[in-house]
Amino acid sequence: MILGVAAATNEPAPLSARSTVLSLMLGTHPEPLTSAHLRRAGQFFDIEPGTVRVATARAVADGDLVRSDDGYRLGARLLRRQQHQAEAVRDTESPWDGKWEMAVVVVTGRSGPERAALRESLNEHRLAELKEGIWTRPANLQRPRDYATNPVLRTFIARAEQDPRELAEMLWPLPAWADEAEQLLAAWDRAQLPATRLASAARMVRHLASDPLLPSELLPADWPAETLRDAYLRYQEELRGLVRRG
Repeated sequence: MILGVAAATNEPAPLSARSTVLSLMLGTHPEPLTSAHLRRAGQFFDIEPGTVRVATARAVADGDLVRSDDGYRLGARLLRRQQHQAEAVRDTESPWDGKWEMAVVVVTGRSGPERAALRESLNEHRLAELKEGIWTRPANLQRPRDYATNPVLRTFIARAEQDPRELAEMLWPLPAWADEAEQLLAAWDRAQLPATRLASAARMVRHLASDPLLPSELLPADWPAETLRDAYLRYQEELRGLVRRG
């Protein structure tokens, strides 16, 4: 996921040097980028080569990037984030048969960090909490259910007796998500300068990461996620061309 995101209702501020470097890496994954690629691209965003070099070194020291023979690649933490980002910007939906994934917490007495890690994992798998300890979502995604191996959970695939559209509206703030997406698209149309376009793309992909990726049957009319995805994918191709230029 591209980093350094401002509030969607404001014009985006340029990203920091570190966020720019990581955004370039995330946007062009899985291709490695060399120091020369990053320095040239940094100048396009008005970042001096020395500043890019320092930002890259710090990202390596923190484990966000790793250096290989052919250039820099994403570190483990950003690889997980990139996988989540990629899920949001490609079509991962399969035909929905009306069933739902469900995960129920059955172990108590866990530490705060353990509870937080579980919530993060379930959120990354795009489940929503129906009530404390009960998480669910439509079973329409092709991605593996890695959370199902967690020993504190019992997991099921089941049908909901409640109207599925009402349940989806209860679990996710769909109108608010759509309103923010429309604001982001409007800001993207206004963005002209390279640094502003990169920051606007950052906001788009971050918002896409929170898309619940529901079946079309459960979405409001004129759901803007596909338009937002298309805009980001076009920019991703633009970004790849930019870093390979020269």
